[in-house]
Amino acid sequence: MERTLSIIKPDGVEKNIIGEIISRFEKNGLKIVALKRIKLTKSDAEGFYVVHKERPFFGSLTDFMSRGPVVILVLEGENAIAKNREIMGATNPEEAAEGTIRKDFATNIEENTVHGSDSPESADSEINYFFNALEIAS
Repeated sequence: MERTLSIIKPDGVEKNIIGEIISRFEKNGLKIVALKRIKLTKSDAEGFYVVHKERPFFGSLTDFMSRGPVVILVLEGENAIAKNREIMGATNPEEAAEGTIRKDFATNIEENTVHGSDSPESADSEINYFFNALEIAS
C-alpha cells in the first residue's frame, strides 16, 4: 500500500466542496487514513512550498495557501500517488481531463482546488510536514 498527501486548498474549502472531493477519493479506492482542517500561516505555507522558493509564483502561492483554512489528508491505496494525481487532473484546469477535480472546480492554475504529492519521496516528506505517526491510522 502506498500513501500520498492531499490538500483541499482554500478555494475548495470556500466553495464548500470538501465532501465532494473526499467522495471522489473514496469512490476511486483511496482510503483516508488521516485528516485535519487547519489554517496555515504564511510561514507554514512557505515551509511547505520551499521547493518553489525561487519560482516567480512563490509569493502569490503562499499568500493564497494562507488566506483561509485547508483540509489536509493522507490517502492510502494501490498506486495512491498516481491515482490521486489522475483524480485531481492537470495543474492547469484548462488542460485537465473532464470529470477531474480541477476541471470541475478549479478557478485557474493557482487556485486549482487541490494539491497532491508527485513522488514517493515528496509524499513521505509532505506527510511528515503535517502529521505525526500517532495521527495516521490505517
